[in-house]
Amino acid sequence: MAIGEALHARIERLRRERDAVILAHNYQLPEIQDMADFVGDSLGLSQQAAATDAGVIVFCGVHFMAETAAILSPQKVVLLPDAAAGCSLADTIDAERLREWKSRHPGAVVVSYVNTSAEVKAESDYCCTSSNAEAVIRSIPEDREILFCPDMFLGAHLERVTGRKLHVWMGECHVHAGIDPAHLERARTEHPGAELLIHPECGCTSSTLYRMSSGDLDGPATVVTSTEGMVRRAASSPASTFIVATEVGILHRMRQLAPGKAFVSASEDAVCRYMKMITPDKVAQALEDLAPRVTVDPAVAERARRAIDRMLEVGAPQPARAVA
Repeated sequence: MAIGEALHARIERLRRERDAVILAHNYQLPEIQDMADFVGDSLGLSQQAAATDAGVIVFCGVHFMAETAAILSPQKVVLLPDAAAGCSLADTIDAERLREWKSRHPGAVVVSYVNTSAEVKAESDYCCTSSNAEAVIRSIPEDREILFCPDMFLGAHLERVTGRKLHVWMGECHVHAGIDPAHLERARTEHPGAELLIHPECGCTSSTLYRMSSGDLDGPATVVTSTEGMVRRAASSPASTFIVATEVGILHRMRQLAPGKAFVSASEDAVCRYMKMITPDKVAQALEDLAPRVTVDPAVAERARRAIDRMLEVGAPQPARAVA
């Protein structure tokens, strides 16, 4: 849905006056993605914003993403247009529960998914994204015990692909957990020639990979990858139709980058209400008021930054892409 001319002009004026860069996660509303300077994964967006000269970052995403931007750009103003935009996965663990878990496994290496609060990152040895989590796990000596949090489906996927036994926190993203094998079966029946693109947080991942390894899943390729990996695969694959198992917001970007191809959501119910809380009106108001601001305590930010830097030493995720 296109925004009105008056609102568009207001946002453009405020963007210039505030020296702001607008970031949009792949799951944001189409109109938010279309107004953004950069669209992509959460960490890649924060890195891109840190590399710009902009003094204000408007993060159209959820709270932990804005925190990460604040950690990487402590000298900049970071705005989250709706302060209530949270994350069901990040909420499954906090620093106190992580410290208690660590106390039961002294000496273990803690790897925390980027979908966590700054305080959880500060209690971690490594951060990771869905695109570099495997590389992070493989970089840790095999004789070290590993605690992985908070997504149990991504943790199970990492155990499979690395052959390592991990202690996995039993958290989940309510949107991805809801995409189950039945959704994929229905989509495959309706689109038998489609390639499957599956996010490792999905509830269907384990059963799908088991069927692949046992030879029970015939047909086109099945690719388990991050949102940025899905976007790149959609553009490069010879397939003409894709079943996409992640939040529906990503379909907008895929259709823009590969207009001659067809993209089908594995589940039309895969909608994150938190991601959809950001609207153009809220972006304009955030720029007008320079609020709501997201800040991170400097001591927490310093420790969280170490976990992020260790991850980047292993392998960086794909960067966000500038919007033409």
